[in-house]
Amino acid sequence: MSKVYDVAIVGGGPGGLTAALYASRSKLSTVVLEKGQVGGQAATTEEIENWPGTIHTTGPALTAAMAEHAKKFGAEFVREDVVGIETEGFVKTIKGRKGEYKTKSIIISTGAEPRVLGIPGEREFRGKGVSYCATCDADFYEELDVVVLGNGDAAIEEAMYLTKFAETVTIVVIHEEGKVDATPVVAERAFKNDKLKWIWNSTISEIGGDGIVEWVKVKNINTGEVNDVATNGVFVFVGTVPRTQAFEGVLEMDQRGYLMVDPQTMASNKDGVFAVGDCRQKYLRQVVTAAGDGATAATVAEKYIHEEENFLEDVIEVDVPVLVAFWSPASEASMAAMPKIEGAVEELGDSVKLVKIDTYRNQRISNRYNITNIPTIVLFNKGKVVETINSEAIDTAALVAKVKSL
Repeated sequence: MSKVYDVAIVGGGPGGLTAALYASRSKLSTVVLEKGQVGGQAATTEEIENWPGTIHTTGPALTAAMAEHAKKFGAEFVREDVVGIETEGFVKTIKGRKGEYKTKSIIISTGAEPRVLGIPGEREFRGKGVSYCATCDADFYEELDVVVLGNGDAAIEEAMYLTKFAETVTIVVIHEEGKVDATPVVAERAFKNDKLKWIWNSTISEIGGDGIVEWVKVKNINTGEVNDVATNGVFVFVGTVPRTQAFEGVLEMDQRGYLMVDPQTMASNKDGVFAVGDCRQKYLRQVVTAAGDGATAATVAEKYIHEEENFLEDVIEVDVPVLVAFWSPASEASMAAMPKIEGAVEELGDSVKLVKIDTYRNQRISNRYNITNIPTIVLFNKGKVVETINSEAIDTAALVAKVKSL
């Protein structure tokens, strides 16, 4: 039989790497499946100034350290392109181009990728002057002229990074003069940078050249006027799209394709499947928030595995009938009913087993069996539900008779 991991992490961005650290440090067998460079988009960011406790670092340095930290505690890393998942049952299957992987839980950390606008010439000149990563390609434009399209934090920060290499950096902004979508501290630094030039109320309508980028057409959105701007490169930073295509039809997503999770636990609509970082629906997409997601998901995954293994051992795989009492010590009805239930079990002796589940502590299994009132008894026999008895109908004599009839 192939190996069954406790935790399989799809994607090696900051969220996935943090999840790998937390899971492996908790003695869970952990594998990270990543088709490309470990670190995700963060690994293409040259300057990181908002990682707590670190005045300055680079994306490659930070994510490499995160990966090494996870490896220290035993996390495995496998180069794999995941194309699908099967989530039914406790042991799940991840389908990759190289093979299949069995796991008790899945943490998805596939991130997001730069949005392609479909500007004429954009695809034709990709890699020939059109880029979506300043860290990757900035040194190709030393003492040359480049244009940046976008006005959010990523666009402005990457434009400032480009000024270290390029002769001129021109930012094309759709808003009126002085207005950008970047945070105030980033915008203030950019406006003070003498190497940055600005074209306001405009967008790029075409990219052209003879084999490589040589010019762009810049269109004023107010007047409709179009001007040619000579340039050696175009850097596009206008948002991202989630890398979640492999999970379509399986996991719940919003209209843009971001995975929907419980923000408290990172849990998806499938038991034992979690999503962290930029691939999930969230307000702030940063390295630090992805790391927090990863820590949460790994911790909740550990609890999920523990609960499922206990439930399998105590209820599903037991030879004798099992009475599962869903209750809560905070419920007066539960406290009143439990002595009666325990008395019935004592009368039955070794022919039945009693398992108590606190609905507050284990809401997931309670929800699985549609527990709406407490106490509720679910009678199992050979792993199958025989009968569900709600709080208003618990008759211990009838319960004893029912168990004896099995």
